[in-house]
This record gives sequence, C-alpha cells and structure tokens, in this order.
Amino acid sequence: MIYRPAELRKKTIVAIDFETANRNPDSACAVGLVRIENGQIVKSDTFLIRPESSHFVFTYIHGIEWKDVSSSPSFGELWPRFLSFIEGADLLAAHSSVFDERVLKVCCKKNNIIRPKQSFICTVKLARKTWKLFPTKLPDVCEFLDIELKHHDPMSDANACAEIILAAQKKRHR
Repeated sequence: MIYRPAELRKKTIVAIDFETANRNPDSACAVGLVRIENGQIVKSDTFLIRPESSHFVFTYIHGIEWKDVSSSPSFGELWPRFLSFIEGADLLAAHSSVFDERVLKVCCKKNNIIRPKQSFICTVKLARKTWKLFPTKLPDVCEFLDIELKHHDPMSDANACAEIILAAQKKRHR
C-alpha cells in the first residue's frame, strides 16, 4: 500500500533494515530498527543475529562475518526484544520493503513465530510518489534529501529510511 505523506503524520512507524549472510532469506545476520512517534525519531537499536549457517557470502557488502555473530542471539532468541520494539506500531517501513518483509516472514516461519500484523510501507515508493525521484536506490534518495548514510550498515539504513519518512511527512526538499 502507498500512503500519502499526510496519512503518515499520525502513525507510529518502525523502520527496519535487515542484512543477510547469504542469498537465503532466513540468513539474517543483523537488523537496524528506528521508531517514529508523532513525527519524531524516539528510539533506535541494532542487533547482530546468529544465522543457522556459518556460510557468509555478503561480507563484502556489509562487512559482517561469522566471527562477528557466532556468539550473538539467534533470530528466535532475539524475537522478544524485536517484538517489544515494534509493539504498538501502526506500520513497519523499509527501503525496497519486499526484501525486508520477506526476511522477516521467512525468519518468523522458520522459528515458529507468528509474523507481526503490521503492514509494510516502502520508502522507494514513497520517494517516487513524494518527489518523483528516479533512480530511488537508498544512496540516491539520501543524496537528494541530504541524509547521511553508511550504506549497508543496518542502523544507518534503518535511520535513513526513517528520515525519508519524516522528510515526506514535511515534504522537505533540499
């Protein structure tokens, strides 16, 4: 669903960014979370996640290796903290939300966890609708809005997603 910026102003939204170890959506190895309430970022957190497999392919993208997560909690062990972070949120958000929504869905299914009921909004679609931006890769949108970004760092990506939502709410331009 595509929301109009004005519709987002009264929503509690949690921006999410997952990083995965490999091409399997159940290989989440990190997540960044940023919560927006009343048009402001109110809290953020990031977690390393120990995937079932030590097979890492995407270290060259995000810099995370098995040794970084081998003693971290699994997705299932992390779930209570994740759930408390998103509790009461109206929406979840991600840039190219299909990816993050799939990771969440598959990780929940694999761990016999009921997926959160919140629907996702996609900040790619939001940026296209609000500013008519193309291309709309995260670095492109961040450059347009002058948002600091360390791409593929889950906290930075989730924060950028949240800042895109806030900018759309205000329809801020450079």
